[in-house]
Amino acid sequence: MKTTTITTSKLFQLLITVSIFTAIGISQNTLSVEVVGDGTIDVLYNSDADIGGFQFDVEGATVTGASSGDAAANGFMMSNSATTVLGFSLTGSVIPAGSGTLVVVAADITGGDVSLSGIVVADAIGGALDFTYDDGSIPGCTDETACNYDADATDDDGSCNHASDCYDCAGGCTCEVDCAGECGGNAIVDDCGECGGDGSSCATSTIDILYNTTTDIGGF
Repeated sequence: MKTTTITTSKLFQLLITVSIFTAIGISQNTLSVEVVGDGTIDVLYNSDADIGGFQFDVEGATVTGASSGDAAANGFMMSNSATTVLGFSLTGSVIPAGSGTLVVVAADITGGDVSLSGIVVADAIGGALDFTYDDGSIPGCTDETACNYDADATDDDGSCNHASDCYDCAGGCTCEVDCAGECGGNAIVDDCGECGGDGSSCATSTIDILYNTTTDIGGF
């Protein structure tokens, strides 16, 4: 009993340490859920490192138990409250890197979507593993009128690009091209045949020569 108390205490210290220190970089390590029946929630994992301990909160359900999965298969002890599931090993056992069912949670589904929060995962030596919750959404452009519409996307990520007034999605001109070759431009050919000219290049001008005399003029 004394050994169990000491080991459990160390695990809680580890979990607190993991909560304080955040791993640097973007991780592909995830936890997700699959509600497989009334009162049964499979918690799935994808990890690039061995897992030495875990803790998470369950949203949208009241937890009544936690068992089975790869945690149980690798000798983890599990405990739970109405909101939280905790898993750890007293022998130093780990859940090998990979993917599968971490644990099966028994719960009373309270309505709405079931999800996880407050995820804390440690590796075999107590280092922090950066885990995120995967809600199954696929980011992308969900606007069907956009040039980069993604039919598989379920979560609009603001990346939609639309055709402009005079260009289609392929970059083709949809407006009239002016004399300067500009799509949608306003340059026109002037009276002198000059594109964008003001008509002055071929204009002629005259100068009036005035005179004032008291005698007839025979020439000049």
